[in-house]
Amino acid sequence: MSGQEAAAKLALPQLTVAGSPHAMGVQYGAHFRELIGAFVQQRMAAVETYFAERGAGDTAALLVAGAACLEASRRFDPAGYAEHLGMAQGADIDPVRLFTTANMTDIRDILLLPEEAAPAEDEGCTVALLPPQITASGHALQGQTWDLNGPDVDYVIALHRLPDEGPETWSVTCAGCQTLMGMNQHGVAVGTTNLKTRGARVGVPYLSVLHLMLAQTSRAAASEIARTAPVAGAHSYWAGDAAGADEWERTPASAHARSTAAGALARTNHCLVPENIARETDLSPSTHARYDRVVATLGASSTHDLASLKALFADRSDGPQSINRFAEDHSGATTNAVVVCDPAHRAFWACSGQSDRGEWAELPFDRPACA
Repeated sequence: MSGQEAAAKLALPQLTVAGSPHAMGVQYGAHFRELIGAFVQQRMAAVETYFAERGAGDTAALLVAGAACLEASRRFDPAGYAEHLGMAQGADIDPVRLFTTANMTDIRDILLLPEEAAPAEDEGCTVALLPPQITASGHALQGQTWDLNGPDVDYVIALHRLPDEGPETWSVTCAGCQTLMGMNQHGVAVGTTNLKTRGARVGVPYLSVLHLMLAQTSRAAASEIARTAPVAGAHSYWAGDAAGADEWERTPASAHARSTAAGALARTNHCLVPENIARETDLSPSTHARYDRVVATLGASSTHDLASLKALFADRSDGPQSINRFAEDHSGATTNAVVVCDPAHRAFWACSGQSDRGEWAELPFDRPACA
């Protein structure tokens, strides 16, 4: 690689915060105040366009739904709620507007997917959950891409949290948002993909679910949060550790589990459970191609490692339908961030942008796993 190519790699901004939930939120919001303000403005403009294209929904109704979901999140995770209020204070942004912006896909779907279908939009992510028997180290590995609106890549950050109570965490997310993908000091890793089924309703949005999952000291506890959370919309959630991973296909009405105990798991943006398939809508055009590529790649080797996971997420074998999604595909979504996780060694690597275009960074932990 030439020096010019290396210099062109997207860097991943990082911030460490410490203290109480509210104090960490204030530090986060104040540090990224300008970036958060720009993110909120960009997201609100994008959703207005989204509503206009569908002839349904409006910003006022969106904020009403956002306020109701913020209240649900307050009851679900008071510490996470306090952290959000601190972030809004630090960024000098109305907390409802910030929360609605951060959780836009769920809150938007409350308006557009209560029961009726909407036009297709190629949003999505790709997840690979590897059991120990197919890795070179004999320990489980996990990883995923995060794919959404192309402009969101400008707001991707890595947040390092050192709370007064609870585990140290790293999360990769957008400025102004809580956990999207992350790992904590105990080697518990979490992530998600977007699903779309009719029946979205006021409840706890996905970032709040993931934030509480990452605060758990065990994979089992994180998995239980994913199982029981009163979610607003459909998502898959995964929780991994050195021994394996659990994955949940969640809707407001159901929770269905899979585990790497049965073998490697892939997930993209379509449902796998028949009752949810029957209620599915707005299906990503690339979701089946990406899913099939992960299944084939994971099944082709028993010596996978973090390098092979990074290579999987850089795959362009299927052109515009590939795992690695470029703006020039004009699909409506691009890969904005990628993480790979080796919980046995507490190795958490992330990049902003695509796996082959971002600058990979290892995000280290300060506290011991047993603290």
